[in-house]
Amino acid sequence: MIARKTATLKTAAKARPAKSAPAPTAKPDRHFVTALARGLEVLSCFRAGDKQLGNLDISQRCKLPKSTISRLTYTLTKLGYLHHHDESGKYRLGAATLGLGSVMLARLDARKVARPLMQQLADFSHGMVSLGMRDKLAMIYVENCRSESALTLRLDVGSRIPIASTAMGRAYLAVIAESERRDLMERIRSRDEAAWPGIRAGIEKGLKQYRDIGCCCSFGEWQKDVNAIAVAFQPGGGLPAMAISCGGPAFKLEPKFLADKVRPRLVEMVQRIEASLGS
Repeated sequence: MIARKTATLKTAAKARPAKSAPAPTAKPDRHFVTALARGLEVLSCFRAGDKQLGNLDISQRCKLPKSTISRLTYTLTKLGYLHHHDESGKYRLGAATLGLGSVMLARLDARKVARPLMQQLADFSHGMVSLGMRDKLAMIYVENCRSESALTLRLDVGSRIPIASTAMGRAYLAVIAESERRDLMERIRSRDEAAWPGIRAGIEKGLKQYRDIGCCCSFGEWQKDVNAIAVAFQPGGGLPAMAISCGGPAFKLEPKFLADKVRPRLVEMVQRIEASLGS
């Protein structure tokens, strides 16, 4: 009887699934200063069209508790990176951020070299020619040239555009290392799983365009009434890749004109910039 019970217990033990070991957790990066990262996240959530933002607005954009944001905005205001408007209770970027941006732009040799050439292309195309760098999952304009035509895009230095759906962003993705591109595409996918198949198709189309014709195109893909083409390059000097786009309202800059007339000039212009920079 005892032997039968013992056998039954052994059989049950074998049938019972073994407990799985807990998944290993990634070790925290002891060099990463979370408070500093959050403060910089607050500053970067201000966009070109924002006049003022309240703590609730910033909390929603940064995905942080409002109490945490309140402490961060208080500290940044004390340091001059934010300015508090007493009547509205909201914030705008302070003069200290302007100082940082001015120093960065002044040291960009590519910007100085590119500007006169960009203006020539803007005058020829009657569009807007922009020089951009990557900032997280966006491209940020560091230089802009417009034609004398009044009808151009309302974007200026500091404006941000998405990396995945714009000609400038796709051109950037086409020239960077494959490992960096995979990482960025994974980050883009994780932000919007549902839209990812269409986004990936657009990026892959842009990569093929770059291989075939030396530039990326976005004809109504970012905004349905905007057409643009772009070429990217490595400026050297330890700087990350940059990209130059030419675009404008779709009714003024048709795809055929951009592809046949503007593209050769844009490619040649980027080659001249690279030669001047020695990159």
